Amino acid sequence: MIPLYFASILFESVANHFLHARGAGDWKDNFTSMGLGIVSAVTNGATAFITVGVLFWVQQYQLFAIPLSLASLVACFILDDLRFYLHHRVAHRVRWGWAMHVTHHSSTQFNFSVALRQGWTKHFTGTMMFKVPLVLLGFDPVVVLFCGVLNATYQFFLHTELVDKLPRWFEFLFNTPSHHRVHHGRNPDYLDANYAGTLIIWDRMFGTFVPEQEKVDFGLVKNLETLNPFVIIFHEYWAILKDVSQRGISLWHRFCYLFAPPGWSHDGSRLSSEQIKVAHRGQEAGEPNADGLLPQSARVAEM
Repeated sequence: MIPLYFASILFESVANHFLHARGAGDWKDNFTSMGLGIVSAVTNGATAFITVGVLFWVQQYQLFAIPLSLASLVACFILDDLRFYLHHRVAHRVRWGWAMHVTHHSSTQFNFSVALRQGWTKHFTGTMMFKVPLVLLGFDPVVVLFCGVLNATYQFFLHTELVDKLPRWFEFLFNTPSHHRVHHGRNPDYLDANYAGTLIIWDRMFGTFVPEQEKVDFGLVKNLETLNPFVIIFHEYWAILKDVSQRGISLWHRFCYLFAPPGWSHDGSRLSSEQIKVAHRGQEAGEPNADGLLPQSARVAEM
């Protein structure tokens, strides 16, 4: 799929140049994203045996075996899409998962190259084990893995500003570039929204859907301001290590620095995404700045 992705990035860049569209971005950032993606394919491919091994091991405990057919493939894809929603939501709401996923959100631009900007430790977060119930339910591990690849391929094409809004029926059922732009926004109202992979119905069902309204400000609550790939990949792990190894805090505090939402702190010195949203709505920190963001003092959460 890498050649298809790179060809799409080139096409998007040419289209942006001649159409003067949004999302052209900085090519230094683009090359950083592509480089991170190539290494991610290698590192995650080399460690995929962790997830694949578990899926084939639990196959022996299946309730029954579901034969392969078009109907079973569609059913598996839909259930796997729900699995992705849960995985993605955990990756945002549990700091250990966020330490891997933050890489994907670290760019301040939004184009196809950002889709390749992936962490290198996917199989160590634990969230890939959400695939296990699908195998236990009766789906072949190969089918489950195939559905995951299809989902990821669809999601690649969500990362663009070339597409504005699609027909209303499509926007209602499916994840679209508009919905996914919201997910990549650091605007307070856009934080922790639109976790969907292919079907946006999960966000609508579970109360995490937010439509694109105000202009999206892409990036992290606190941007990294560096293109150093090792900082991008490992900065949150390093921050976790420093927090966990603090002196004078309890074992529970150390646990929370690993598994509480990003931005949690034992002394309240940082803000979580929920606190940022509450403050933005005027309940804690007053009115936002003219740019639609909170004052700098409120932008301290490590998202």
